[in-house]
Amino acid sequence: MDSAEENEMLKLLFQYQHGFIISKIMFTACELGIFDLLLESRDTLSSAAIAARLGTSHMGMKRLLEACVGLKLLKMERKSNEGFYGNTDLGNLCLAKSSPKSQYYYMKFYSEFTYPNFQYLADAVREGKPQVQPAYVTPAKDIFASMYSSDEGVQRFSNAMDSAWSLYGQEMMSAFDLSCFPVVCDLGGDFFKDPVPEADLYILARIFHDWDDNTCMQLLTKVHKACKPGGGLLLLEVALNEDRSGPLEAHIRSIMMLLFTTGRERTLSEYNALLSAGGFKEIQFKKRSFYSAVLGRK
Repeated sequence: MDSAEENEMLKLLFQYQHGFIISKIMFTACELGIFDLLLESRDTLSSAAIAARLGTSHMGMKRLLEACVGLKLLKMERKSNEGFYGNTDLGNLCLAKSSPKSQYYYMKFYSEFTYPNFQYLADAVREGKPQVQPAYVTPAKDIFASMYSSDEGVQRFSNAMDSAWSLYGQEMMSAFDLSCFPVVCDLGGDFFKDPVPEADLYILARIFHDWDDNTCMQLLTKVHKACKPGGGLLLLEVALNEDRSGPLEAHIRSIMMLLFTTGRERTLSEYNALLSAGGFKEIQFKKRSFYSAVLGRK
């Protein structure tokens, strides 16, 4: 190994070793409202002005702003030997709360719930079961009742999921021609207990990865029974490659499922097997930039 290869390897190590700090820097900047302030100001601002407007110390704010510049979340220009800060395109598009594609609530959920609970990942690996704090929760269907036991918690989770969907929802809903399904039902809530409404197409978006195969089959059986002849089921999930080599986002989410749920990410052939076992036919797949779509018919 030459010195250039070793340097690249060490850069990668640094990036991974400090990844949790990098994400917390971004979460903190979102929480304090830096991106919102800079979007609204329509001009660059000094660190002193930003600190005064947001009610923080000047020293702490300056260091946070400089770190965000290093992460390419903010840009900086020098005026009279002083730094003035503004949003990058990423900051305007995804990190300011007022943007139509804002990931603010997703960041907030990750910062407040996901981030602190990842200290229990080693326990999840050792024991092979979710580590929902402060205690394990059984049966599987009650896991989320513990995580989101209040109306505020449910709303927080819903806001986070809506934020993520603002980036990918349009491309996923255009993956197939769905014009032959006049009535579409996006299943949510307590679909294990509540009756399934009448519809021509049922959508299960980011649902199956929360559950083990047996629980998924229970839900599939229920949906298949409610589905009209010729009706359809559309699954939207992050799919693993068939050789399970990636993509990285699927592995990250599968680790999250290990920590918080009884579910996992699956390959498209595994989704095919589930839908086939559930009675669905003519199964089609479409991979998009992040999620994959699986369409089956009764």
